[in-house]
Amino acid sequence: MNDSVPRDQPTIGHPWPARRRWMSILARSTAERIDALLAGCRPVPAHTILRGPEVGLVMTRGRAGGGGAAFNLGEMTVTRCTVRTETGLAGHAYVAGRDTRRAELAALVDALMQDPDRAAEIEAAVIAPLAQDQARYTAERAAKAAATRVQFFAMQTMRT
Repeated sequence: MNDSVPRDQPTIGHPWPARRRWMSILARSTAERIDALLAGCRPVPAHTILRGPEVGLVMTRGRAGGGGAAFNLGEMTVTRCTVRTETGLAGHAYVAGRDTRRAELAALVDALMQDPDRAAEIEAAVIAPLAQDQARYTAERAAKAAATRVQFFAMQTMRT
């Protein structure tokens, strides 16, 4: 047994899996869509930008075969932002690319999702529709890929 990890602490997963989920959804959404969905909510509290939005580079890492030795794959442009709402909640966001507005909006939604009084509303009005958009897009891409799939077994039986 590994004695370096205290027994009262979980050893797997993210400390806040729900936050990990909504941040993933926000990171893959567009600024225009997030803004449009936020407009349908109660008034958003004023917020102050604590850091950023600023654009920079991160080194991406890969593994040969998914489990081999790690190697530097290349650099990727990201934008980060940290905001604080007037209620004192801080939100953070990192998004791929150079879209500073998207990073700010994602950080704002992150802060709003941490407010127990607003979390259910923001989940229903912003996060759930964004997740549905992304699921629909994934299904459409899968359908397009399936349409071009080659049935090698069928080709082999046609030759014999």
